[in-house]
Amino acid sequence: MIGSWFKRGKSAPLAQECGPLACAIGGVLVIDTLGIEASMAAGEPAMGPPTGGNFIVSAVGVARLDGANELTRYYDDDHRMVQVIAAPGGGRDTITDISLYAPWDSVVPAGRAEWDRWTGTNGLIGAPTYDADGIMFTRFWGSGNHQADLVEFVETVDDGSDTREIHQRCMLYARDVGDGQEMLLLNIERDLSHEAREEGAAVSFIIGYGLGTADIMCV
Repeated sequence: MIGSWFKRGKSAPLAQECGPLACAIGGVLVIDTLGIEASMAAGEPAMGPPTGGNFIVSAVGVARLDGANELTRYYDDDHRMVQVIAAPGGGRDTITDISLYAPWDSVVPAGRAEWDRWTGTNGLIGAPTYDADGIMFTRFWGSGNHQADLVEFVETVDDGSDTREIHQRCMLYARDVGDGQEMLLLNIERDLSHEAREEGAAVSFIIGYGLGTADIMCV
């Protein structure tokens, strides 16, 4: 689960502002989800309407996606994350995407055969659609009916006392809910500070919704 990406027992929060939202570890993001709730009023979100209000930052993760885009993730102690894509080292005015995610479920594959079923050549992750117990999602990354490669990157996560490098393998799916869109991130993570493992310990299912920059602020 995404909660394993940072540890408990942290020292005093750092005062340094982090990422394009300029929010320090221990700082507070105020999230307005009224727009999301209104757009999905006619549908049934997988976990019910997302929760807004105060989001206390417990850790911050950063990953360079390419030369023009950097991923910043703000985590809280409820294992939620605010994910921001912006120019490397850029501020709010460079943000191109911002989303709120919360953990939904996880699966621990037992052995090589089970991992192949999830991540193999014709695995569940990367297929054009994903059926989450009767809730159908369509692949958001990559077009066509062929299998798509998982997106991979290394995220450096700082919780104020420790810094860890986490290897991520993931694929994003989405579906229409009411007049809005609900995202499903299928994610496998491996802590590079531990003894190398060929696969992650679990497949995490993370539900997300897009926000606008006006929907979130650091106080």
